[in-house]
Amino acid sequence: MNQFALPLALPADARDAEFLVTDSNAAAVRLLDHWATWPVRSAIIAGPPRSGRSLLGAIFSARSGAQVIDDAERAPEDELFHAWNRAQDERRPLLLLVAELPPTWTIALPDLRTRLAASPAATIGAPDDALVRALLERGFARRHLDARPDLIAWLAARVERSHAAVIDAIERLDRAALAGRRRLSIPLARETLQSDAAFTAQSDQP
Repeated sequence: MNQFALPLALPADARDAEFLVTDSNAAAVRLLDHWATWPVRSAIIAGPPRSGRSLLGAIFSARSGAQVIDDAERAPEDELFHAWNRAQDERRPLLLLVAELPPTWTIALPDLRTRLAASPAATIGAPDDALVRALLERGFARRHLDARPDLIAWLAARVERSHAAVIDAIERLDRAALAGRRRLSIPLARETLQSDAAFTAQSDQP
């Protein structure tokens, strides 16, 4: 398990500035690591909700001085067009963060479409097993919850392979443990989460 972290100005909990790297997102990290070799001064990274793409952009900006535009698919196309041209003129990297890459991200302005087609791109994929476990462990640790290895294994075998689903499971178990003043356990997780389709598809054996 590798980490891609902010070099300076760490927050109170340094883990907030660490992007966990596994095979599912390594291509995006490699793209940013080698920004000096980009054929143009702009790149695109696509990632699903809560995948850490905004953190990845913040880390990259701190390291390279790049301009980062998050939710770029929602930005006016003429602004993106001028930002792309400015990046080439100033030799300052531009990173666009989006939910999905073109052509799924529909671009009406032909000149912008042409420029973005020349920009290197990478996608943050659905979390693999290693990342699911790491996200569960870190998420519970940040909330000062004692998550035993058997619980982590139980959850990792059942949770939907999406960043949002993993984070949602952590948050729901945090609330359930607090409300019932109970420690984290497989029975608590079963009671709290098993009504979800993502969990009922799995065997209930620990």
